[in-house]
Amino acid sequence: MCGRYRLSRAKHIIAEHFDIAEEIEWSPRYNIAPAQPVAVVRQNPERPVRQFSLMRWGLIPYWAKDANVGFKIINARAETVAEKPAYRDPFKNRRCLIPADGFYEWKREGRVKQPFNFGMADDSIFAFAGIWDRWKNPLGEMIETCSIITTTPNALLADVHDRMPVILPLENYDLWLDPGFKGTDDLREMLRPYEPSLMKRYPVSTRVNLVKNVDPDCAMKLKQESVSA
Repeated sequence: MCGRYRLSRAKHIIAEHFDIAEEIEWSPRYNIAPAQPVAVVRQNPERPVRQFSLMRWGLIPYWAKDANVGFKIINARAETVAEKPAYRDPFKNRRCLIPADGFYEWKREGRVKQPFNFGMADDSIFAFAGIWDRWKNPLGEMIETCSIITTTPNALLADVHDRMPVILPLENYDLWLDPGFKGTDDLREMLRPYEPSLMKRYPVSTRVNLVKNVDPDCAMKLKQESVSA
């Protein structure tokens, strides 16, 4: 699964990478957790213009009776995203990019779990494949929510976790975001493990375990002796 990540780049870098012309609002965050507002990039359904939005992380299907279902749908499995009722319509009609520059997974080592940061080998920004939906609460307010699609792990993650978030190459952004494209088979082809040689990992402090810790220290690389101690 993917249950914690970071987006610590300045807003102008995010806008440039995702070709967003409008002014965006974003402050660097180093420990993003489910149920929090997260950055999302999607395409205007009426014209090919990318838009930046904030959505709650944890998909609430439009037909859901209770918002609490969102806590269970922070991730959608690539193998079933085109068939499961909660994901099927968003996968076909409401796809998005979820910007990031690192994500965290935990590896059990004896009695403890050691957190690791995963990201690009060149430290560049990237995007998870996401889906989104719009839900009306009992007060009539519209709430937009999203989920990160996961797949089987690549060689860099396999000894840490049995899932990894789908990271989309830059060349797939346009097709993924196009709300008029309904080619399920082609879309599914994009949902594969990212090339491990283009990524890196390193251990980080257990500060990231606590949602309240949001400072840069969450993403700082631990010295090897700290890991083995």
